Amino acid sequence: MKVYFFPKRMIQAVLVGVCCLLVLGVVWMFWSGGEATVMAEPVYQGQTAEQKVAIAVNVDWGEEVLPDMLQVLEQNNVKATFFVTGRFAEKFPELVQQIAAAGHEIGNHGYKHPHPDQLSVAQNQKDITQSEAILEKLTGSKPTLYAPPYGEHGQTCLQAAEQCGYTTILWTADTVDWEQPAPSHDTLVQRVTGDKLTSGAILLMHPKAHTAEALPDIISTIKAKGYQCVKVSEVL
Repeated sequence: MKVYFFPKRMIQAVLVGVCCLLVLGVVWMFWSGGEATVMAEPVYQGQTAEQKVAIAVNVDWGEEVLPDMLQVLEQNNVKATFFVTGRFAEKFPELVQQIAAAGHEIGNHGYKHPHPDQLSVAQNQKDITQSEAILEKLTGSKPTLYAPPYGEHGQTCLQAAEQCGYTTILWTADTVDWEQPAPSHDTLVQRVTGDKLTSGAILLMHPKAHTAEALPDIISTIKAKGYQCVKVSEVL
């Protein structure tokens, strides 16, 4: 058996070449068409220094509760952001138009409320744009904010949202109003008006009956602490 010995310089050159190829491979992953691809991070809290917080309502059901929530918001002169799924908008177009006509912001919550992290970039894009087309037709405006279902925000989700021209919105404080058994009135209020209530906070809720009942106290507590309730876009 022959044993071959290679010069030290040759070995070093090979190692340097391999390292260069690895570096180029990593660089290629983050470059496309000569432009760097920097993945946008989801927004958990706005950057405003003003005493403003945003109410975000994710909507895929709750058509029987939304009118009550809208009434409370109107009585308290508060505007909120409603992230609506396309399939909900198809079923209840008049309700979506009522929300928009009242001066509230309409955001995109995807079409059929899938798990975004289980979808490819292309599949996420399809879900987002399918909902977008419906919402834009109903309201006359293309949404610019996207709240991913289940709060999932993996790479394929974030990339799809960004490529579709959206800012991905999550939350600062969550009512967790969907849990069973239903949270108590005081618990719902405390979850979004406690220590996390700071300038730019995004407060998440859903159209649940107990949330609608707690909403007047949530708003009054927020105002008592010196904050104004606004739409999500107003705290970004």
